[in-house]
Parts: sequence; structure tokens; C-alpha cells
Amino acid sequence: MPTRILPAGADPDAVRSLTTLLSQLPDAEPQPPVGDSTQLVDALARLAAESVDELPEVVVVHERIGPVPALELVREVALRFPAVGVILVTTDASPGLFAAAMDSGARGLVSLPLSYEELASRVQAVAQWSTGVRRHLGHGADVFGGAGGTVVTVSGAKGGVGATVTAVQLALAAQASGRPTALVDLDLQAGDVASYLDVQFRRSVVDLATITDISHRVLADAVFRHDTGLALLLAPAEGERGEEVTDRAARQVVSALRSRYEVVVVDCGAQLGGASAAAVEMADAALLVTTPDVVAVRAAKRTVRMWDRLQIRKAEETTVIVNRHTRATEIQPALVQRITGTAVARTAVPANFKELQGVVDAGRLHELDSRSTVKQAQWALAGELGLVKAAEGAHRSGGRGAVGFRRRKE
Repeated sequence: MPTRILPAGADPDAVRSLTTLLSQLPDAEPQPPVGDSTQLVDALARLAAESVDELPEVVVVHERIGPVPALELVREVALRFPAVGVILVTTDASPGLFAAAMDSGARGLVSLPLSYEELASRVQAVAQWSTGVRRHLGHGADVFGGAGGTVVTVSGAKGGVGATVTAVQLALAAQASGRPTALVDLDLQAGDVASYLDVQFRRSVVDLATITDISHRVLADAVFRHDTGLALLLAPAEGERGEEVTDRAARQVVSALRSRYEVVVVDCGAQLGGASAAAVEMADAALLVTTPDVVAVRAAKRTVRMWDRLQIRKAEETTVIVNRHTRATEIQPALVQRITGTAVARTAVPANFKELQGVVDAGRLHELDSRSTVKQAQWALAGELGLVKAAEGAHRSGGRGAVGFRRRKE
């Protein structure tokens, strides 16, 4: 069977030379080359949507490609299309770059100027690896065939404002609407998603922190499947171990989840760390939960300004959720919007802790009564954000749903 090879590079002359040499390899079937990272990812996503069998066995990425740097592109392809083997073509064949390429998920590195023997050897080895992976995956049942799932982060302006309850309910709403959903607890020192959902599980996000190639099997071993259908990736039971999850590890974990679930909700807690900052930066929608009181709104303003100073997120790309809202309070959503400079969700969550107390104390937040005004508001918020299927049309048409929501390119 011919080996399908997809060349990718921004330099037309370099790609032409690469394609010519690839066409001389035995049993090779070079595909029409793509000129940048966006074209490559889009082409692979279209093929994956049909079947893994339609994907090329080998992708050859030239070092001069953009707008995404070559190593970042290699990482994205390796995470989203695990049955495709990536070869990086580069003038720098140093051990340092070789290690970085392997860490990013490349299956091989070929130095410039191109050598027929070296290229043939690498392509043959990578093609054999790809064929074995596809046989193991069982024709792609485990590969997400879309352009990538939606990532939503939920952060608290300060502790105790209800960020975790909000994250859990948004995830439950998305899952209940028929969208495969993962809920990640990145409040690494004090995460309590497990407590809210009555879960005892020995695996956590820390188990993925040192893994550079997060395959489906590795991810499945770390994820807990809840009775509701949610896929849970929990914070470590020992808070001090949270330091093991670096910003780089967080990016890899979120990218791996995005490639396998339609919706990924990340509880980032109220403390900014490297991992939570990385998640907020790469999210499609970043939510900041506050309560309508002076202390919490000031904290929200500080958080928004800090995100902007650190170039994590601009104020206009952040959506504030007003929790425990009452009509009697002096601080209304419109005032919160003026103070923070962010978008504010139209759906405010009412103050009614009595509805929550029983399920929170029992650790059964997923059993909150559907007649609860708190649940109704939070699920309406999920619709506003485009996380449930019923609201997808509004989101795609650019309607008023999906406040502060847009795909961010890395």
C-alpha cells in the first residue's frame, strides 16, 4: 500500500525540492503541499472527519512554516491527530533541537540539505509506526474528528464566589445536551470538584504532567468517568503536588482534551499559577465569577488588570459572571461591567443557597433539582455561551448567545 505523505512549508522552492525527492521514494504518494500551519491543520481535520484511514501516514513539516512556529505545529498535529507521524525538516540537527522535536511529538528529524537515504529511512520508519497506531486505534474510533473542542475556563475573582459550582453546572449542562464534555480541576492546591461530585479517584492531572505524548490510552487512564457521563480530570489529593503541573504541561493536557471532547470546562480556582494562566490564555472563553459586593468586584477588577499586564487575556476577551445576584443589591451587572471593563453575561445567577445546601453537603451537586432557580440560571448561562446544542445556532450565526466567546489562535 502506498505511503501518503503531506509536505508542509512556507518556502515554495524548499517545498518543491522536498516534494520532488519524496516522489522518488519507493511506494511513496506525496500529496499536494500546504503552505502554512492553518492550512495543514484544517486539511487534516477535514480528512479526520471522514475517517482516520483518510489521513496521510506521514506529514513532513519544513522548519520555515508559519504563522505557528514549527515545533508548536508539530505538537498540535501530534496531539490532535495521534495516528499521523510527523517529520521535521531543519537546518539545525543539534541534539538540543532533536530533543525538543521529540518532546513536541515528532517521530523523526531530517537535516538540510536533504539526503535521499536519510529521508527514505525516516519516512519508512514513521510510516510503519503510523500503520501500527491505526491498527491499535481500531480505525479511528478514538480520534475526535472536528476542528477541536471548545475550551472554557472558570476563575474566581476571589475564594468563595462560586467558581467551582459554576464550572460543574456548565459542564453538566453541556454533557446533558449530548456534547461529550470533560471537566478539569486546575485549582491545583485546593481543588474540590471531586468533593462536589462524590468522587474518590487516585489519578489526577499530576499523572499527566511529565508525559510529552499524551495518547488516548494515557488520557483515558487519568480521566474518571462520572455517572453523569462527564469525564473528570481531578486536582491532586496532595496540594503540594500541584507544583508539578507546569504551564507547558497544562497546555498539553488541555490540548489533548480538546482533541477528544466537544466541550472542555476548566476550573481554575481563584489563585493565578502557571498552569491556570496557560489555560486561560488558550481558552475560547474565559469566565470570571464574582459576587455583587465591593470586595469581590474589586478583586475581579484586579484580576482583569493582572491578566492584561501579564498578556494572558485582554479585558474585552473576558466575560464576568455575576453570582448570588439580587435585585436589592446596589451593585448590578451593568455597574460590574463599567468597573471591570469586561463583557458581563446577561444571565445572572440568583442568590439562593438554600437550594444548594443539601446537595453540596452530600457531595451530590449533580443531583440539584431541575426546579432550582440556581440550576436554571446556570444552565441558561451554558446556553448563552453556546455550550449546549440548543444554543449552537445562535453561536454560529453570531447572535447574542456566546457572550465574550471566540476561538483564539495560538
